[in-house]
Amino acid sequence: MKIDWEALGSVFGVSLIGTVALVGLFSLGVIALTKQDAAAARGGSTILPRTGAYACFTACTLAVSYGIYLIVT
Repeated sequence: MKIDWEALGSVFGVSLIGTVALVGLFSLGVIALTKQDAAAARGGSTILPRTGAYACFTACTLAVSYGIYLIVT
């Protein structure tokens, strides 16, 4: 049995980068929701933070769905 260390490292690197990107994107969505609450408390507009949060959560959902699609097919 021969292990292809280059392929293993490549998979590890892509998985690490993908995980950090997905967690970062989700964190940006949560931060945008907290900005929405702060803007509402000041009496400002909450449309932009809410739209940004929904965009981040939608991108996370699409990324996870694509990953599941890749695993299943």
